[in-house]
Amino acid sequence: MKWQIWFFGLRDYIRDSFRKVSAETLGWLAAIVLHAATVPTVLAIMTGLSDRTPNLDIVLFLWAGLVLLFLRAVVLKDILNIITIGVGFMVQAVLMALILFK
Repeated sequence: MKWQIWFFGLRDYIRDSFRKVSAETLGWLAAIVLHAATVPTVLAIMTGLSDRTPNLDIVLFLWAGLVLLFLRAVVLKDILNIITIGVGFMVQAVLMALILFK
């Protein structure tokens, strides 16, 4: 009887913890993927392999999504996402500045 209480308690703890960790991990990975969406095009422009920039609407929607994820992280006080998205904004700004002032 005691082992059943212990087993079900452990099962519930693992199920609830895994669900939370998975949701947090997926949110964090979403921010990274959104930041990385324009990096190949930006690097191709910087190295001279291409002269075609990404469409403005794609870039604006990506940045709007990132701003919304950033605001969500600020409201939830999620430091990991605040740092991740903030660093991503800085890296993208530097890459765009290098293209603009080249």
